[in-house]
Amino acid sequence: MHRSAPKKDINEDDLKVSEPKHAAAGLKAVMVSMERGFAEAGPSRTLRSMLRVNQHDGFDCPGCAWPESITGKRKPAEFCENGAKAIAEEASARTVTPEWFAQHSIEDLRDKTEYWLGSQGRITTPMIIREGDTHYSPISWAEAFSTIGAHVNATTPDKCVFYTSGRTANETAFMYQLLARSLGTNNLPDCSNMCHESSGTALNPTIGIGKGTVSLEDFEHTDLIFVVGQNPGTNHPRMLSALADARKRGARVVAVNPLPEAGFFGFKDPQTVGGMLGKADPISSDFLQIKVGGDLALFQAFGHLLLEEEKKHPGTVVDHEFIAAVTDGFEAYKDARATLDWDATEKATGLTRTQIIEIAMLLAKSKATIICWALGLTQQPHSVPTLKEIINLLLLQGNFGKPGAGACPVRGHSNVQGDRTMGIWEKPTEQLLAALDAEFGIESPRAHGYDSTEALHAFEKDEVDVFVSMGGNFALANSDTEALEAGMQRAKLTVHISTKPNRSHVVHGKTSLILPTLGRTDKDDKHPSGAQFLSVEDSMSVIKSTRGRLTPVSDHLLAEPVIVARMAQAILGDNHPVNWRAMAEDYDVIRDHIERVLPGFEDFNRRVRDKNGFVLPNPPRDTRSFATDIGKGRFTVSEFEALEAPEGHLILQTMRSHDQYNTTFYGLDDRYRGIKDGRRVILINPEDLAETGFSDRDLVDVISTFAGTERRANRFRLVSYPTAKGCVAAYYPEANALVHRDLVARESNTPGFKAMMVRFVEHTQQPGRTLDS
Repeated sequence: MHRSAPKKDINEDDLKVSEPKHAAAGLKAVMVSMERGFAEAGPSRTLRSMLRVNQHDGFDCPGCAWPESITGKRKPAEFCENGAKAIAEEASARTVTPEWFAQHSIEDLRDKTEYWLGSQGRITTPMIIREGDTHYSPISWAEAFSTIGAHVNATTPDKCVFYTSGRTANETAFMYQLLARSLGTNNLPDCSNMCHESSGTALNPTIGIGKGTVSLEDFEHTDLIFVVGQNPGTNHPRMLSALADARKRGARVVAVNPLPEAGFFGFKDPQTVGGMLGKADPISSDFLQIKVGGDLALFQAFGHLLLEEEKKHPGTVVDHEFIAAVTDGFEAYKDARATLDWDATEKATGLTRTQIIEIAMLLAKSKATIICWALGLTQQPHSVPTLKEIINLLLLQGNFGKPGAGACPVRGHSNVQGDRTMGIWEKPTEQLLAALDAEFGIESPRAHGYDSTEALHAFEKDEVDVFVSMGGNFALANSDTEALEAGMQRAKLTVHISTKPNRSHVVHGKTSLILPTLGRTDKDDKHPSGAQFLSVEDSMSVIKSTRGRLTPVSDHLLAEPVIVARMAQAILGDNHPVNWRAMAEDYDVIRDHIERVLPGFEDFNRRVRDKNGFVLPNPPRDTRSFATDIGKGRFTVSEFEALEAPEGHLILQTMRSHDQYNTTFYGLDDRYRGIKDGRRVILINPEDLAETGFSDRDLVDVISTFAGTERRANRFRLVSYPTAKGCVAAYYPEANALVHRDLVARESNTPGFKAMMVRFVEHTQQPGRTLDS
């Protein structure tokens, strides 16, 4: 089964730049999907997996959380190019054996990029590195769990951190948070903290639920769709089908983004003859190329203009009946939006007054509006106020609980929303904790734990003894890379439940374990009660089953629920009131517990076996009601705010490549932007480039400024590109080292990946980052 891994790593001198594309998908996407699958997993594993992805009784794509229809027929190929890459990555027949680890010391691996590490293949055996060792070596599962138990019991619960990746399935996540709380800690940071935490922080107090309020079918009935701070062509390609269909029915689609992404303009549907032949369906009817951080000003301007239009034509714009019946705070909001500083608004947004008014009139005329957003809105200091302004607009026109309308935060990872539903949160509600205590006979801690940013601070202060990572790549995913990596290496034990090597394995604690686990595509059939399946939640609150079909690459892999159960037994002992063994042996037992603990999961085991799964309750969508503390939807008032770069600086945002998913690199071809074979690039507006005194393709070092301190990242190449004026873009995670740990979204504490103030200097051979001084 072994397939050789590529030996070559990234050489930034190989960078190739071509013209950006103006449409997404098409025949090229199909060819790349097949090519990557065959190279990684071979024809048989590739075809068997692709036939089952996102199908009834198949497995959920390990990529994004965009839903499938629960009312219509599924397409034969219910996946996109990046989904195919994610599947190929996991279904890989390449293997990382103990012999591989023996050949590669930690010193060797520290110089490797994430691209090289991830391309080596699936880890086959539990591995350990002890203090003073130069290489990982194999360890038995029994000794691995014994090691975890000894380290956890040698410290205190508050010095243990349990991190979770969005790939984790519902049943695993439920057991994982139960383990942490049984131990006595709410230190449960997860990838939500770094992406959509701002969304939940804004939505919960305003509409009473931290999730979106639309279904996929709403896209069939809408008049107007906003796609804000989001790049669906790369990050959620299946969304393009819904947008293209909406356009064909006459809906307007407004894209709001600093970069003119290919997926905004055209979609070559690879499941139609026209799409395969190169015919592109139009996507956005309007494109607002906004400055990074200007969205709050834009939505405040829309609110002002809608209220002015209502004055001119009473009863045609504002839904007064809805507002009076189920909302609070409208008068204060109306007063706050009574005036508008147009000069400040145009400066903040980079848009003209005419552009803003034109789109506001689309809003005024729309009878059903959906506003979609992603990380472009959630990773700035004023992210939460920005998202509250979106809710204000939706409340203003009664865009909740009616066909074709609502809020749509588009989640980026397959089960990141489900993990939060299952209780993965450092700030749990009393309702959840009381239900857990009643169900299991434990006493859950009430003190809040660490989120991802607080965990970074704890590492820096040497307040983390044990760090357990359920999937993910915490070292590269978070901000302030150098400080985080140094802190992780001072921890007494790091545990990584993983499928492939990654950077976090290399910047390990004094003792470190790698526990290889099954992936979504793998069969999970080594149980007394037979083969098992898991469940996930998509971006629109649909719970559905996921069941892998491929033979695992090694007999030494364990399923994630089994790993959690055995960790719990090693830490808590056999006399603990929770029956961990029963849950590991039969996942129906886990679901029975979930049913009794979490609202909305009544009759879980029966309903999850329905071919379409089931939809969780959503009061704003289902009954036009709002479970806030006041029982109403809440208008809010926020001050005008925007990002403004200091003299000589530009505003930097991070982004993904088209050949990337979070910290996983599938390849080096950001095809839609015309960037190939390199990643350390800065996309810069031609006018800004001229003003810096540098030229296209010049090699520079990037210096970020925050709170009087500087961070430095070396050897980036400037690429002239049609970005918004005053704004530049670089790939995540290469630019993460530039994000100061205190540069976060207020309230949500999400890192400010879209809010860095940077300048460029000629490249020198200086250290990778200038420390605080």
